[in-house]
Amino acid sequence: MLRVSFGLLLFVLACTPLGAADDVFAAAKKLGKGVNLGNALEAPNEGEWGIKLKELYFAKIKEAGFDSVRLPVKWSNHCGKDAPYTIDPKFFARVDWAIEQAEKNGLNIIVNAHHYDEIYQQPAEHLPRLLGIWRQIAERYKNAGAHVYFELLNEPHSKLDDPTWNEQIKHLLKVVRVNHPQRPVIVGPSFWNGIWRLPHLKLPEEDRWLIATVHFYNPFEFTHQGAHWVEKSDKWKGTVWPKNADEEKKLVAELGQAAQWGKENKRPMFLGEFGAFSAAEMESRVHWTKTVVETANQLEISWSYWEFCSGFGAFDPETDQWREPLRKALTGR
Repeated sequence: MLRVSFGLLLFVLACTPLGAADDVFAAAKKLGKGVNLGNALEAPNEGEWGIKLKELYFAKIKEAGFDSVRLPVKWSNHCGKDAPYTIDPKFFARVDWAIEQAEKNGLNIIVNAHHYDEIYQQPAEHLPRLLGIWRQIAERYKNAGAHVYFELLNEPHSKLDDPTWNEQIKHLLKVVRVNHPQRPVIVGPSFWNGIWRLPHLKLPEEDRWLIATVHFYNPFEFTHQGAHWVEKSDKWKGTVWPKNADEEKKLVAELGQAAQWGKENKRPMFLGEFGAFSAAEMESRVHWTKTVVETANQLEISWSYWEFCSGFGAFDPETDQWREPLRKALTGR
């Protein structure tokens, strides 16, 4: 009869990998209800788009009942143009501060690479720089707590198409996994993380610590009416939601496609962005937001609203108060 000492058994158990598939689903669920701290660190420079992060914001987000924040970061505007693409220490310290504020307030935080405009147009030329950025991020936060999640790149599009992006994912993960073999990493499809592109997203099968993400802004004529960065969006002003019952059914069905892809591919899903711009009437914004939230919750998809306190904001930075109808639609309380 084989005899195994208790000490040896403990050693074997300690060396046995955890059930990554189960753990990453738990990590995705832990993200729960979230909000994007948009228009701050993904601006060319913080404050240029009217938003500077405050310690108060993290406390308010936690107090309102949220579980997570997503931190969009424009690293490409704060690092060298040549190898090793050194990130500005002062900017890095600002991200450190945000991560610390999240931990202090019991919030998860997703650190992403946002608005790297050059890589969308010249993917091959800028991949080495993005790799250099992630190499530094991964090294700096190698001892960060489990509340820190990474997201490789926000909304790849244009020339960073499906096959190109799928190949880049592998290179980026190789850099991150040196120091973070089991940290959840969030990755979405090309074409602005559109749900309809999920079938084209090819994640490395051996990496089971990945969370798939999509963004949702449909119908676009409603959610982006009056948005100054969208050409001719003023002609959509006055669009209400829903125009009819079919619009609600379509919304539910589209989010259902994301959930189904996740089940078929055994990947947890995360709705990284959704929101309706402030030019839309509040009643429609609230109805749309509540419908997205309730549908995502039913489908067991964690989410992060776009965004905290700017054009889509659920929080008014002038009064430091929540816009209560939106807050209630998001938190359900």
